[in-house]
Amino acid sequence: MSELVIKNLHVQIENKPILKGLNLTLPQGEVHAIMGPNGTGKSTLANTLMGHPSYQVTEGDILFDGKSLLNLSPAERSHLGIFLAFQYPVSIPGVTVANFLRTAVNAHRKAANPDDKGIPILEFRKIMKEKMEMLKVDSAFAGRYLNEGFSGGEKKRAEVLQMAMLQPSIAILDETDSGLDIDALRIVSEGVNTLRNKELGVLVITHYQRILNYIQPDIVHVMMDGRIVESGGPDLALDLEEHGYTWVREKLENGTSA
Repeated sequence: MSELVIKNLHVQIENKPILKGLNLTLPQGEVHAIMGPNGTGKSTLANTLMGHPSYQVTEGDILFDGKSLLNLSPAERSHLGIFLAFQYPVSIPGVTVANFLRTAVNAHRKAANPDDKGIPILEFRKIMKEKMEMLKVDSAFAGRYLNEGFSGGEKKRAEVLQMAMLQPSIAILDETDSGLDIDALRIVSEGVNTLRNKELGVLVITHYQRILNYIQPDIVHVMMDGRIVESGGPDLALDLEEHGYTWVREKLENGTSA
């Protein structure tokens, strides 16, 4: 079973240190949540894991299945089984959801087997229809241009559909709850829960506890000052919702946090 291991990760952007010795292990089959105030480096972590070129790793390593990801491109990381659901998905006018998904699936097949000729169109349509029915996505969704004119909830459902089609080993959800009302959040969360299985590790990055009412984490981590300073079970998220982050800051200042 694969796992994502982050070891003493230091990251800077434009010479400004953001992550300052972050350690985390996420096995397949587990759901971990990272919570923390704004500006603590949560989205920096997500972008770094996926290989965004603007984020410079100055120390530490990111291992997936024992292999370092640091010298791999975002596409190569994706082909290995890492998936990032964006906080703010961009629109691609002129490219339908179906064409985008088929191109992505074919890229993964080609990476696994250079001689692969691509998924047959009938097979692709069958699989896509099954995934859309499983996620309760209307069939008309496939013919729309990717994220163009989509509501916040539709954009996030498109991300979950991509995850269903690509079947990653590790999925990183970067503040998927951002910009969603309660109904959209519930629908998107149900989609994630439908895909949840022993072969998928999920890292839920969020500022608020509310998404964790729907996606139950195995472990909750608190991030401050660019590193994990507290970890616990699902009740930790409830404590943060009720009491805020002051008590964590006090433990950090007193040198008693993990």
